[in-house]
Formats: sequence, C-alpha cells, structure tokens
Amino acid sequence: MKRSMVSGLILLIAASSLSASTSPTSTSIPRYHSYYDFLLASPASMGFGLYGYVNPAVLRQVEHADLMFGWTGASDDFSDFDRWGLFSGFPTPRLGFGVIKDEHRYEDEDESGRIWDYRLTTAFGDRGGSFGIGYGWTTGDKIGYARSFCDTACSDAVVRSSVVTVGTLMRPSRYLSIGLSGILATTGPGKEGLFDIGIRPLGNEILAFFGDYAPQNGDTFKNAPWSTGVVLEALPGVRLTGRYFSDHGVTLGLNFSLGSMGLAAQGRSDAERKHSYNTYSVRAGAMDRNVFRTYGEKDKKYLHMSLTGPVKYQRYRLFDKSNTFSGVLAAIDAAKQDDTVGGIAINTSGMIMGWEMAWEVREALKDFQTAGKKVVVFIDDASLPRYHLASVADKIVLDPTGEVSLLGFRGGRLYFKGSLEKLGIGFDELRFFKYKSAYETFSRESMSEGEEEQLQAIIDDFYALSRADICEGRGISHDEFDRMVNEEVWFPAKDALAAGLADTLGRWEAVREVIKGLEGKSRSMVPAGKLARNELPKDDHWGKKPRVAIIYGLGVCDMDTGIKARSLERVFDKVAADNEIKAVVFRVDSPGGSATASDVVAEAIKRCEKKKPVIVSQGWVAGSGGYWISMYGDTIVAAPNTITGSIGVIGGWFYDKGLKEKLGMSTDLVKAGDHADLGYGINLPFLGRLPDRDFTEGERAKMEDMITTFYYEFVDKVAEGRGMESDEVDAIGQGRVWSGTAGLKNGLVDVLGGMETAIMLARERAGIAAGEEVDIIELPEPPLFSMPSPMPGLFGIEHEADPFIEHIKFRLDHNGEAMPIVPSEYLDPDLEHTE
Repeated sequence: MKRSMVSGLILLIAASSLSASTSPTSTSIPRYHSYYDFLLASPASMGFGLYGYVNPAVLRQVEHADLMFGWTGASDDFSDFDRWGLFSGFPTPRLGFGVIKDEHRYEDEDESGRIWDYRLTTAFGDRGGSFGIGYGWTTGDKIGYARSFCDTACSDAVVRSSVVTVGTLMRPSRYLSIGLSGILATTGPGKEGLFDIGIRPLGNEILAFFGDYAPQNGDTFKNAPWSTGVVLEALPGVRLTGRYFSDHGVTLGLNFSLGSMGLAAQGRSDAERKHSYNTYSVRAGAMDRNVFRTYGEKDKKYLHMSLTGPVKYQRYRLFDKSNTFSGVLAAIDAAKQDDTVGGIAINTSGMIMGWEMAWEVREALKDFQTAGKKVVVFIDDASLPRYHLASVADKIVLDPTGEVSLLGFRGGRLYFKGSLEKLGIGFDELRFFKYKSAYETFSRESMSEGEEEQLQAIIDDFYALSRADICEGRGISHDEFDRMVNEEVWFPAKDALAAGLADTLGRWEAVREVIKGLEGKSRSMVPAGKLARNELPKDDHWGKKPRVAIIYGLGVCDMDTGIKARSLERVFDKVAADNEIKAVVFRVDSPGGSATASDVVAEAIKRCEKKKPVIVSQGWVAGSGGYWISMYGDTIVAAPNTITGSIGVIGGWFYDKGLKEKLGMSTDLVKAGDHADLGYGINLPFLGRLPDRDFTEGERAKMEDMITTFYYEFVDKVAEGRGMESDEVDAIGQGRVWSGTAGLKNGLVDVLGGMETAIMLARERAGIAAGEEVDIIELPEPPLFSMPSPMPGLFGIEHEADPFIEHIKFRLDHNGEAMPIVPSEYLDPDLEHTE
C-alpha cells in the first residue's frame, strides 16, 4: 500500500505538469477513451483491465495466465480487422504483454498507414494495493490518424513515440477500487493521466458503478474527457455493461464466459445515437465463472486425493511437492463448498501421517459428508490407526493382496541402563515428581509405577476413540470390535471383506467403478487445483480479506533449533503489530525442552493476546514445554488423541564412569572455585561432552531445590494462564501426561477439535462474520529447500535427520539442566502410527 501511495503522489505531480495548450496534431499519445476501445469498463472496475496494458498495476490482480484477442471496426462488418489487439497476462513471472495494430485509411482511400503499439508491463504489491510500470514502443507508420469514428476531437493526426507507463491500484475494501495511471512519451510533449474509480454497493461482483477521467496536454479541467457506467453480472460470467462518455457517446456491451474461454462484444453510438462501430473479443486460458459450471455441472466430479508419502506441516518452497496438512484440510473444505464436486476419492497407499493428523483429516471428511457428498477410500495394508481414518468412508476399497490388522495399541520403551553401565557411562536421574518420566529410559530397566499408570491411561483413551469411530463408521458393535481385536487380529483381503471391514476388493483403478455404483453413472476425478476455490478468478472480492495467521511451534523448545524461540518471538511480535491480521492460530507440536525458550515464546503470546486472539491448536504432542507455550492462549484446542499436560520439571546428568579409561584417555585440569570442575570432561563424536564426575551430595541437593522451585513456578504460570488455582494445577501436574480427552475433563484443554476448529474459534473471537472469507497465512516461512533436495542421490548418499537422534543429542547438549520435557518416545511412540 505504501508503494501505491508513493506512486499516486508521483502521478498527481505528473498530472499537474500537463502543460499549456499544445496543438493536437503534435501530440504523441492517442486519447485513452478512443484508443482503449477494447475495454468494456474502466480498468479498475471490471476484470483485469487488459492485463496492465492501460494501468500496469492491474496486472497484480491476475491469478492465472490468460490471453485475449479483440478487434474493432468503423463498419458493421464482423470481419473488419483493420484494428485489433492482443493482450496477455502471466502471474509467474508477473508480466503483461500487449500489442494493438491499427490501420488508418486516409481521405483519398488509396493509401493507408499501419501502426503497431507494443507494451510490456510488470507489477508489484498485493490485492489491497499495487504498483506497476511499463514500457511501450511503436513500429510501422508512426504518423497516422486516430480513428475517425471516435469524434472529431480525436481525429487529428498523431505522431507516435515510445512511452513509459506507471500506475497504481488501491482497493482498501471490497466496495471500492481506485486506479491512477499515467503515460509519458519518451520524446515529444505527450502526457496523459487517467483516474478511474469503481464502486460495488453489494461488495461483490454482481453490481459495479464506475467512472474515469483522462486529461491530456492542453486540456483544461472542464474539457478533459470522462466516462461513467455500470457493470451487471446477474448470472455467473454473464456481464452486461453500459457506458456514457463526455462527448455524449454511449456503449453497450456483453461479456459471456464459457469457462476457460470467453466472448465479448460491444457497440458504440455517437452523440446523435447513430451506430459508430462494434468491438469483439475472444479470451482463452484462465478459468472464469460461468453458468455451465454453476448450474450445469452439479455433483459431477470427484476430488482425487493421493496421500502417498509424508504429510508435513510445511514444505520447502522449492523442490518439494509433499502434501501439507493444511493443504489436505483446505482441499477437503474447498471440495465441500464446490457444487460441481459430489465426492472425494482418497488413495492411502504409502501414506505417512501421524495418527493425530489422521484423526483431524477424518473429522474433516465427516464434515464433508454432511453436505450429502460421498467419500471413497483405497487402502492396501492398514494397521488400526490407518484403518481408523479409512473407516469414515462410504465405501472402502481394499487391495486384493492387502490386509487389515487390528492389533490394538501399545506403548513401550527401550531402556539403556545396562548399556550405559557396560560402556562406562554413568547417569544420575534428577527426578522428584511421580510422573515425570522423561529420563527413566536411562536410569531404569523397566517402567516406573507412574509411567505405567499414565501410559496405560493414554493407550486406553486412544483405543476407546478408535473403537467408537470405527464402530460408528462400519456399523459394528463394540463387543464385535473387541472380539476382532482380541481373537482374529489379522484380516487378509477376503476375510476383511467378509467381516465388513471393506466393501470391495480391487486396485486403485477399481475406485472408478465403485464411484459409478454409488452415483449411478461414471464421474470424472479432478485434482485440488481444479476446484472452484483454486481455479476461479479472485475478482469477485476487491481488496484484502481478513487474515488469520497460523504460526507453527514445532519440535523441541530451544532458542535456535526446534521451535527456534528467538525467531518465533519476533514472528509473534510482528503479527501482533500487523493490523491486517485479525487473529492467530498457534499450532503446537512439541515435547518441550528449554524453559528459557518456552518462556520467551509464552511471553510473546501473552503480548500478542493483548492485541488479538491467539487460539492454540495442539497436535500430536504438546507436553511440558509444549504445554508451557500453550498456556497463555485464549483457548486451547486439542484432539482426543493429543498428548498434553506433563506439567513438571526434570533433569538428567550423564558422566564418565569408566568409558574414558576404556578408550585409553585421561584428563587433567587446574581450577579456581570448588565446583569449577563440574561438567569438565572429554568430547566424543556425535555425543558431545561427557563430564568426568557425578554431582556431590551438596550439588545434587542444590539441583533438587532448583528443580522443585522451578516446578512450582511452572504451576503458578499455568494457573495464571488457565484461570485455575495452583493447587488444582499441582493435582493434575507432577509431570503427568494426559490424552486430549482427559485434558478436556481436567481443565488443561478447552475444546476437543483440530486446526479447523481452532480457525473457526479464531474467526469468532476476531468478530469475523461466519460467511466472510478469510486469507490464511502460515508462519514462519519455511526454508527454500532441504540441502539434499536439489541434488538427490549425490554420491549415492541421502541424509534425513532422525527426530529421535536429534532429540537425544538435544538432551546431551542440555546435560544437567532442569527442563520441562516429555520422554523422547512420545515424539514418535510405538503406537502403530500410520506409517
């Protein structure tokens, strides 16, 4: 918007410099109202204004590549091609190119002159305000006549020159569009300014009033030409236009969209209402609103969704075509709103998706079905979590060689105490709370009582959730489901079909026949890019829509890795100051970590909350530090199978207990201070520093005091954020993890749901009307690419960081620190993920 204002100021200065009278015969720029007869309305008020040929700033509104050819003539001859124009616009790169060819007949009719006016433009900015520049040049007979049918005021000879165009387009609301542009000849005195305005009283594409004013050299304020008119789109893609000019001429036009093609025609009458000329045009390329799509294609298509590979929160901006979680949810919602879509067909073969994400996708599909639309899911091999997702389908297609395995759920750990002793590594667990089990994998050989209790409760909740949903989706009783799990377990394809776990056997190609059976006729399948929301132009909404920001807090709580607290704090502060962002959804998927990093982000959320609502959406795990960064949200939304809570603090201390000697190493040091040697030791590859000794009794007592004090500070902060008493928080704290279902009951969670629920709440808290569209932005922006991605297989080696290894290294990097952190197993627990 700032660029637009600056450019507007420049143009106003240029307009004020339009000098005293200059003979029309020497001007080097034809008049806008005669020259741009391919426009049915002013550039700022309808469509894309010849893709920047007139006002280059309009080019920023072009969403898809498009091409238009128009021609006009002084007679009624449809094939009169003395004057034609070709115009194109491309969103990537942001370029517009156009050419107008004009053939002039001189008075003796024996000679003619031909002129080709070319223009290349580009634009910057956004939908609320943009700035554009362009360069034009002329070939052919540069001295000619403007069209005699324009009016006598336009019929004088002109001398053509190269030109520079500059323009701005401001759309401060959906009701108003203001364009300001200027054209300046590079040689000669030619200058022209154009001011045009569009007003939409209904705030949409149905009705628009417009006007424009275009002074040139030598014009006074009163005699400069202007026009005013109206655009009516009573049916999708059927636009009627009427326009009145200051010379008393009138044009009537019709624009008719066929989808990816369009036709337009307009006729002009002079001041005496005698017909002057017609203009025709054909457009091709971008999809446009049209009556055939709206009224003639209802429920004819199925959205095809392939979920093969990992479903990520964010993908790299380059060299990454992975599915994203928000993209999957958005596609389902767009398909629900698209009247031409009757269902969704999903291919889950090779799907890698965490179970909490899969639950959210399942809920989105249930919502999709409320519109009377169908879901068909193809599976090949499905464990319980993947089958849980598939069970929402109206029809399940199972590969003939596939199977459904109903093993139930399990949660377990690998214990390293014996391994550490054999290696000569000691470990001191600084644990003072019953359920805070983050380090017991290094200190024990089996589960503690507290860990067994909390993990069993989570597993039971997860099992109950799957059983309830699968039984509802497949019409199976709870007792029958329990019997299947406990007695049959594995269901090869034919057995799964007989048991009612699948509806038909076949490969992915069989899905089309299943859809034919559901619908009574064949249906085409289209990708998400062909849905109305993604394919149709955005010119039905002027200006920016209200924005909701999704901010991701992913990974361990650390200052420079994981959630990257330093930069995440800046993101929250920037969003808080951005008046265009009305609300925030903070998506948390973190096991915790550094208390400092957690508190930096929590305080940033608290500051942001003072200016706009922050709704927390908890993913698979939001425990300990992950809960810390959640607690100040306006509302906490968690899935039933989210791992949340773990309000507690723990520490662990790895030290040398013979490894150094086994390796033939030794250390020595001098010190000033009784405890200066604490933490001194050897540096090992991949592990980092291993201290020479354990804590003394006094040092350990001091650590216990620090950890317990730290814990009660954590409890008090949660109590403040959640509006609870500290005793209430302590009763559900002590490091205990809870499922989202249990968290709703004990007050750690406000609402059960997923990211779409959080977005809905964010809209409500921000006062955004239910029917009003919003723009979703995702922050922080992901990196351009993963280093191996541009060069896959370089030297035959590809590397992808293992989250578990990274988490272990994180613990070693923070050796001895008191941390709000959950067990590393909760990052990717052995709970039969859908991978």
